[in-house]
Amino acid sequence: MLRFLLELVPCLLIGFWAGGQHPDLSARLAVPLVRFGVPISVMGLLLKGGLSSEMLEAAALAVLAIGCVLGVAPWLPGCRELRRPSLRLGSCIGNTAYFGVPLALAFLPAEALPISIGYDLGATLFTWSIGPVFLGAQLAGHQALRGLVISLSASPATRGLVGALLVQWTPWRDLVTDALWWPSRFVILLALVVVGMRLGSISRGGRPPSPWRFRLLPSLLAKLLGYPLLLLLMGLALRLDPLMIQALALQGAAPTAISLLLIAESVGVDQDRAAAQVFWSTVLALISAPMWGVALPLLVSSG
Repeated sequence: MLRFLLELVPCLLIGFWAGGQHPDLSARLAVPLVRFGVPISVMGLLLKGGLSSEMLEAAALAVLAIGCVLGVAPWLPGCRELRRPSLRLGSCIGNTAYFGVPLALAFLPAEALPISIGYDLGATLFTWSIGPVFLGAQLAGHQALRGLVISLSASPATRGLVGALLVQWTPWRDLVTDALWWPSRFVILLALVVVGMRLGSISRGGRPPSPWRFRLLPSLLAKLLGYPLLLLLMGLALRLDPLMIQALALQGAAPTAISLLLIAESVGVDQDRAAAQVFWSTVLALISAPMWGVALPLLVSSG
């Protein structure tokens, strides 16, 4: 837990300060980071953790869990506020690439990394394929299919996976794995700085968006407590391997993904509410996510 906080908090604080001073800096850094840094990082982490069929299983479970929340959440007791599409989507899509992977590295062995990245691949593909339509963009069938293909091919996780598959069967696998390990970790830290910059730009002027104005409490509770609990219960019900259950639930404990804000901005719907959801879920996850990391081994063993 201490290791996780020592990596996460300084990066977010540095980024938060820089984002408040230079609101456009995160956008300039994010482009090369997503285009080059994240694929290299994913590739290095996958090679270190090993590629397995559990990746596909984790991706499928991510789609299943998100789909359940989007379909069922508004009709659960106390979840009336989740009828708003932006809050419902924000309650189940997480910042797994930049927040969830550091969680896995801090609390789980390297063997859990392919599971974590498999979850990220499934969630990323599902989010960007249905997100714009779910928040209000009306797309024709061929446009939706084209957007799905573009999202999949443009995903840094997909490119990292392809790179890892190509290297996996070469004689230089071990050499490349060792060479990419520390750059992979550095990219994660830099990504956390960029997340902090984005949060700083959202709250520039010293006024973070009010969670009460946008009635965020149900969606914040759903994202930080309810959604990881859902993944935990799914894993126990399906009798999955304990390590896989922990890896999936930790990814569920990640705060709302910045992709929610990007999608909201792209379709012109609920941008302020999406920004507030991203901001406050990230702040609160600094407390709730490490608590999940500590509690999950006990919950899985007792289950």
